[in-house]
Amino acid sequence: MSAAAALACLLSLLLAPVGCSRPETPAGKGLERIRAAGVLRWGGDTQGGEPYVYDDPAKPGHLVGFEVELAAAIARELGVRSEFVQNDWSNLVPSLERGTFDIVMNGLEVTDARTGRVLFTRPYYVFAERLMVRSEDAPKMRSPDVASLKGKRVGTLSNSLAFEMLRGTADTVIYEGVEEPYTDLLRGRTDAVLLDDIIATRYGVTKAGLEVVGDLRDGYYAIAVRPSEPEVKAAIDEALGRIAARGELRKILEGSHIWNARQERLASWSAADQAEMLGQPPPPPAFGPAHVVLFLKGAAITLLVSVLAMAIAVPLGLFLALVRMYGGPAARFAASAYVEVYRGTPVLLQLYLLYYGLAPVLKLGALTAAVVGLGMNYAAYEAEVYRAGMQAVPKAQMEAALALGMTTRLALRRVVLPQAVRHAIPNVTNDFIALLKDSSLVSVITVVELTKQMTITAIDVRTWLGPGLTCAALYFAMSYPLGILARRLERKLEGERNEEDAAPEPPMPPTVGVGT
Repeated sequence: MSAAAALACLLSLLLAPVGCSRPETPAGKGLERIRAAGVLRWGGDTQGGEPYVYDDPAKPGHLVGFEVELAAAIARELGVRSEFVQNDWSNLVPSLERGTFDIVMNGLEVTDARTGRVLFTRPYYVFAERLMVRSEDAPKMRSPDVASLKGKRVGTLSNSLAFEMLRGTADTVIYEGVEEPYTDLLRGRTDAVLLDDIIATRYGVTKAGLEVVGDLRDGYYAIAVRPSEPEVKAAIDEALGRIAARGELRKILEGSHIWNARQERLASWSAADQAEMLGQPPPPPAFGPAHVVLFLKGAAITLLVSVLAMAIAVPLGLFLALVRMYGGPAARFAASAYVEVYRGTPVLLQLYLLYYGLAPVLKLGALTAAVVGLGMNYAAYEAEVYRAGMQAVPKAQMEAALALGMTTRLALRRVVLPQAVRHAIPNVTNDFIALLKDSSLVSVITVVELTKQMTITAIDVRTWLGPGLTCAALYFAMSYPLGILARRLERKLEGERNEEDAAPEPPMPPTVGVGT
């Protein structure tokens, strides 16, 4: 078989599954497309947990929750079936815009930023923004308002209604999940948490030591539809109206124990109510110098975390490499286990365990946990880099040093390590570049670094292009000089090796015969 034929065969095998898979959205537009496909695909995030959409504890793999029931009821009204599509909550709207699913329904709050990007249906739940603090602080915060939170560290979800309320007033601490804000509040890492009453009731009130101090304002959960598909919004509005009028919506909410007096309005929701809910959102701000300043601050955090983490990884990695090569059996086993465990598990999981899992016994700040977590992870990779460098030094040099009377420690310090470090420097530089990019993961433990700042700004200005390109440019500006440095070091070391190889052998002393 010729090379061209073999390549064509390989491409056909690779592309065959793609050609047979179903596109993210079937051909067609709006309601016609949904009915032709026979399915209403709705986006959500199971990380939000109970009571929205979550795995049935009694039947793993089976989703339950009041939004699952509501999606099924709406789909029935449309004459189709419902299908859940998992998606990260903070990216539900961008995924809707690109056509990953037909609608979004996952505790999506009606906010000014979203009103300008999507069409919102009539609401299916009225919630309250509920403020919680530690019990000892509750007497100081009776009748609270947003202004009373000025300067305090307040936890909430990114791009939520509470996030918009707190901006410019509190020192907002951003979380990805709903359990973590209350854990940090209990541990003293924050001063308060402002989140929807459903979340507060399920995850905050259940923790001894926390107390509700008030509801700051009402908000609405509604279904988001693409602006290009108003007929889908109209059909869902009609479906929700029928579901609410016949009492099915109340039954669904009562089943999840979230019905209250605020929901009475939903059955008689009017066009005037809808206009009041949506209001007149201001136009999105243009991406400009103020945002670039925020990006530079995020870049500074990224660089700080990366430099400090590498300062931990390099000496710890060198120590692990020495122990693996020259330690006793127990020490070699422990060092090998460290390397394999840290290389064999995701750094994201390690950060979660360090910051949240060990919180009862080790209360680290978010920035400290980020530096320590990344440093310990990269130490495992640096250990292998230095071990390879030491193995590149000929064994004869170590043997010669020992024969001259040096101790093993002295021989390592004077002979082996200087050469091993020289071999390792280019790889260490490359690892630092990789660490710069991996530092984006620390946003899961509330550190707002460059990538997290980009996602926040992209929601504000309602476009990903400008913020994304700026973020990429800053990463490139930080990593490119290091890449040049790595290449120069490689060329320099290669030149030194060539000079050493080309150096003439020293002349041998003349031999003196026995009879002379």
